[in-house]
Amino acid sequence: MTEPKQWGHSDEQLAGLPTVYRSDLLAGQVIVLSGGGSGMGRAMAYLFARLGAQVMICGRREEKLAETRDGIRHHLGLDIAYTPMTIREPDQVDALMDRTIAEFGRIDHVVNNGGGQYPQAAIDFSKKGWNAVIDTNLNGTWHMMQAAAQRWRDRGEAGSIVNIVAYIERGMPQAAHTCAARAGVIYLSKSVAVEWAPLNIRVNCVAPGSIATDGMNVYPPEASARFGNSNPMRRLGDGWDIAEGVVYLLAPSGKFITGEMITIDGGMQMWGTVWPGGVPDHFNVV
Repeated sequence: MTEPKQWGHSDEQLAGLPTVYRSDLLAGQVIVLSGGGSGMGRAMAYLFARLGAQVMICGRREEKLAETRDGIRHHLGLDIAYTPMTIREPDQVDALMDRTIAEFGRIDHVVNNGGGQYPQAAIDFSKKGWNAVIDTNLNGTWHMMQAAAQRWRDRGEAGSIVNIVAYIERGMPQAAHTCAARAGVIYLSKSVAVEWAPLNIRVNCVAPGSIATDGMNVYPPEASARFGNSNPMRRLGDGWDIAEGVVYLLAPSGKFITGEMITIDGGMQMWGTVWPGGVPDHFNVV
């Protein structure tokens, strides 16, 4: 069996990458981050910690969460907390929020990075596969959003939410399940950004393009090879690009931004279709 390719930055690199932000920008802020054990979430955990935040990461795989925590301890001399759980279960989400408040005193921001999908023609989706992607990417994100917002309301505190989504305006052939879910999150975010503005809760989205993370390993090698040409800059982005974009929305720089989506994709939205499962013969153009 071929070993999965290693994408993105190592822990040592994440600990030393240059950032445009001052080192104490998020000092004293408490951030709950889903999907913090790998990929973009791992990069975010490192950046949040480097900028002084107290961080609670969560996800289904405890070993990956522990790796992120241990890496931050080793390379930064800082500590973060983690909770193994699934965002699909509202009771587990409630327990996560309550544990974070008990441990850190409050929550300032929630970053919904947890999710997943796989490439397949929509006509072949199984009912189980469709439901799994919708339940994680849409329902799980909603459980996290509502649980945080209810606690901010009840405690009389402000908060902000950033949802990691995808650029869906041109559709996502061979990823229709996640396109449906991410579109739901985007327009859900716009809706509650208005409803929750009187509560001093901001809600925004970040839409990554082709990003070099271990998530690339779910795609066929020929597809991941095409991703580097999926935008006019003709290269992959990285988790640090996304992490710095998220910080822009969390920090005072984003204090007057709500209901917005920031697309970080190297211009992919203007460039073409990725076809993560392989280009069908009908669409091959010589």
